[in-house]
Amino acid sequence: MKTLEDCSSPIRAFDIELARVLLVDDDPTSRLTLQTVLEAGGYHVDSAASAAEAVGKLDESEYELVLSDLQMESPEAGLKVIAHARMMDYKPATAIVTTYQNSVPAYESRMLIKPEDVPGLLSKVAQLISVRAARRLERELRHPGI
Repeated sequence: MKTLEDCSSPIRAFDIELARVLLVDDDPTSRLTLQTVLEAGGYHVDSAASAAEAVGKLDESEYELVLSDLQMESPEAGLKVIAHARMMDYKPATAIVTTYQNSVPAYESRMLIKPEDVPGLLSKVAQLISVRAARRLERELRHPGI
């Protein structure tokens, strides 16, 4: 019988698959700050500086969560990113990130306000990813092999 001491290969951090997040924000300072916070929280983060760049990344890779600034190169750019993400077969969780306090109330349930609230931000990100994982599992159980 093998014991833990008999195992010659230690667990390495890079063997663990991190949840992938696509962060979209045209403001370099906000993007870098949020990316640093999310990476420190244990997520693999890809970033995009525009809606067009984000759409390209969504088509190339699979993400558990897409976080997009609402207003970038146009007032609706963030919503276009979210709409494209929701069309993907892998169905990532989506949310709008904004620092504007008077944001559009219709999107409030999917909005992360005050990114400077780091514990709150990380908690919301974890919640969105876990809800996405539960929905994906439910779909797979209903439609195995699809």
